[in-house]
Amino acid sequence: MQPPPTGTTRTAAITAVTTVAIPVADQERSLAFYPEMLGFEKRRDVPFGPGRRWIEVGPPGSTTTIALPPRGDATPGVDTGIRLGTRDAGADHAALRERSVDVDAELFRVGPGVPPMFSFRDPDGNTLYVVEELPGGAAQPTTR
Repeated sequence: MQPPPTGTTRTAAITAVTTVAIPVADQERSLAFYPEMLGFEKRRDVPFGPGRRWIEVGPPGSTTTIALPPRGDATPGVDTGIRLGTRDAGADHAALRERSVDVDAELFRVGPGVPPMFSFRDPDGNTLYVVEELPGGAAQPTTR
């Protein structure tokens, strides 16, 4: 790849984060967990090579999806770094605990300006986070 000519700037034309993937050992088990426990919708379930499937799920109304790809080289049981937004972290924490989802014992509360949050693990031990949205819709404040 050659650098852009002197005096010009070239950037990518990326417009969105559309899908993030989580390594799973059992697609069927994950396909049951995300809709049944989290209320996600199945957005895509299509052939992905011989005897394999590409599956995507996502929260209702969200344009970003989570892919539950066929088992490859990635090992399940990772900290995904994925933050899911909610209006009420406390209510979601209680609801997931009631459904026997592996959630943190308590909400994480740091102080002013930092929204309440907690983490949970899916059936493969992948960690995801639920963060209460701040006024204005942002899940997390930005810093400069």
